[in-house]
Amino acid sequence: MLGGSLVIAMLRYILSLAGTIFLFSLMSESRFGRKKAAVCYGCFSVVLVAAACIWYAADWKSCSRMSALVMYLCFSFFAIYMSRDSLFLSVYKLALNFYLLAVFLVVGIEVSIIFFHRNVWADIITRVILILLIAFFIEKKVKSSIRGFGYYVENELDKFSVAVMTISILFGIGFILNPSVKDQTPYRLFQLATNFFLTGALQLLVFRLYLHIGKEKEFEKENQLIRMNQRLLERNMELLEESVASGRRIRHDARHHNAVIAEYARRGQTDELLQYLEEYQKETDESTAEVICANTAVNNILSAYTRKARQEQIKVTLDVELDGNLTIPNIDLITILANAYENAIFGCMEVKKQSDERECLIHLMLKRKKSKLVIYCSNTCRIETELKNGQPKPEFTGGIGVLSIIKAAQNYEGEYDFKNDHGVFVFRLIMNIPSAEEGSKKAGNLD
Repeated sequence: MLGGSLVIAMLRYILSLAGTIFLFSLMSESRFGRKKAAVCYGCFSVVLVAAACIWYAADWKSCSRMSALVMYLCFSFFAIYMSRDSLFLSVYKLALNFYLLAVFLVVGIEVSIIFFHRNVWADIITRVILILLIAFFIEKKVKSSIRGFGYYVENELDKFSVAVMTISILFGIGFILNPSVKDQTPYRLFQLATNFFLTGALQLLVFRLYLHIGKEKEFEKENQLIRMNQRLLERNMELLEESVASGRRIRHDARHHNAVIAEYARRGQTDELLQYLEEYQKETDESTAEVICANTAVNNILSAYTRKARQEQIKVTLDVELDGNLTIPNIDLITILANAYENAIFGCMEVKKQSDERECLIHLMLKRKKSKLVIYCSNTCRIETELKNGQPKPEFTGGIGVLSIIKAAQNYEGEYDFKNDHGVFVFRLIMNIPSAEEGSKKAGNLD
């Protein structure tokens, strides 16, 4: 709009493109290292600025109307390639970047026109000041929030939302950047301010919406962890009550056994005494608690859930090979196993409510293979059990623990999947077993 020599135009192009790249880099992570990213952006900038200068020299009028939009579109495609973010998240950040580009372009021009009689250097200096202020604000107030909520956007943002947001912002900023309106009337300034406000408000609303959705997901995870801890406490209380009852029974029975043994001894009935002791030993062996594996915590939790499953007349097959020297903290291991077993029992009970004819089975396998831990759990489930985004819907698991399983598995770079195999729900997980030092650090973090 302000015109000027080719050198001035080139300087403004360089400044605008450098500011755009700088602001985008603050919000997005490059897929390459700093040096390689700097070289790539540098080469791209040289080519793009050279093309813009040639266009400016050949046709100043069309270049003034379209150069900002065309250069930004070229930058957008290149930025998507350079960014490590998903396509949806990159589009969101580019839309925000486009808004910031319009801010320092338009404000710089308006300041030059209104206060400095169209002085091009006033425009350039204003752009520099605005870019630095925006970069400072992003670094101090926005950067961590934008990068932090990227996970929420990737999981919750849909194509329709991205399309509506992008089209709205393009229309709004397209009007702002329209150079055909040359009269700097108060109404024109009011239109600019209104469009800036509306497009900025749209960005803020989208940001707050998905940040709110993401926080709700986090609260849901925390709620599941609390419910899981409640279930674990219930199982531990059951184990404790059974231990107390067993101790009372043993003490009560011991008095009778001692009386019988003493009577045999007084009468000198050695053969009868030996036969009685043999029968007593056999009975003791049969009543001994089942030992599933050498890991005490895993053994206790599997025993409690296996007992509950059998009380519900669910057949259970356990294939557990685990020693007591596992470096995975017990809390993480119990989180995965308890939730998987709880969901399996819930799935079987739902089948029993639906039909008494189907036999309910649970098969749980837990094995260590070198530096990997393999967990497999399958159970009878309803035929119509559905998955969403690769995970079972809460109504088919009782709302317990799937997110907790995933969160715990991700701590050990776990690979997992869920599927409904024609009425048999299958959960598979392979995760890394950390070294002793790493395991102690994770345990320390939990404390």
